[in-house]
Amino acid sequence: MDSELTMKEHVAKIAAACLYHIRRLRQVRRRIGQEVTQPLVLALIMSMLDYCNSVLAGLPTSTLQPLQRVQNAAVPLVFGMSRSDHVTPTLIQLHWLPVSYRIKFKLCCLVHAIRYGRSPAYLTETVQSVVASRSRSGLRSSSTSSMDYSLPRLPTKFGERAFSHAGPATWNVLPDHIRTVADPVKFRKLLKSHFLVNLLTFVDFCVFLGVLIFG
Repeated sequence: MDSELTMKEHVAKIAAACLYHIRRLRQVRRRIGQEVTQPLVLALIMSMLDYCNSVLAGLPTSTLQPLQRVQNAAVPLVFGMSRSDHVTPTLIQLHWLPVSYRIKFKLCCLVHAIRYGRSPAYLTETVQSVVASRSRSGLRSSSTSSMDYSLPRLPTKFGERAFSHAGPATWNVLPDHIRTVADPVKFRKLLKSHFLVNLLTFVDFCVFLGVLIFG
């Protein structure tokens, strides 16, 4: 981790470790087949992409790109595809969220644990619900939901990468029918489906735009 917290060194080390496992799995892919390859990819590669990934919140796409390349390399490995094949439809088929969405997923799960009393005190104390903020200030606002968390006022954009801001900012834009689900397993399923629908909409839009441009 560098002194300016760009996380580039951290990302590079994760990507290098994941690519090591991908190269080794490629050597045995034909022998073990998809049924064995997929759980190995989940255990050795995807778990590394997900581990403490909430610290990557707010990073530019260029910094996260090495991790996305890792995931893109893992998809053909599972299905025995060519490395040049487009992976986004296959990601959706596998129900694998892209790296940027996986970070949002983790942030929402952490805030959900805070909301329903399943997180440690040190994490709970980093955020404050809108309801609590209103009771302290005496202010009322009809534009926010009772499920929302307050966004702290920050002097720089850099501070928005902190969980105290990134967590509530990601949580607040979720639909209430997802945020009101207390069961963590059901919440994760609904959250993942919500992100996959958003991803599908984006892919469809890109396809439509490509048709308009290139015919």
